[in-house]
Amino acid sequence: MNGAPGYDSCRSGVELQIERVIVAALEQATVHVPCLRGPVRRGARFNRLSGSAQAVDLTLTEAHVYGHRVPALDTGLTAFVMRRGKGVQHLGPATQASGWQIIQGTNPSL
Repeated sequence: MNGAPGYDSCRSGVELQIERVIVAALEQATVHVPCLRGPVRRGARFNRLSGSAQAVDLTLTEAHVYGHRVPALDTGLTAFVMRRGKGVQHLGPATQASGWQIIQGTNPSL
């Protein structure tokens, strides 16, 4: 058993790894991501960003795989996803110095 707070909730959540930030505006961004833990459904809320103590509250509004809009992104697939909400400015591309940025959250209730 791990004593870290939120350990169990992280294990049941979803994760995306940010490779590139394509477009970023005040509260909206398009990012290129591989899905590390999914499926990640449209409406998923993300509130944890690796390497950042800043608060984020982002909602996945769209996902596109090979130019086609999909309702969910399965583990292992790479897509362009659109996010909206607080903390967009903290999303950053991976560099050799910074490493990969991973964003964690939960899917909406069915």
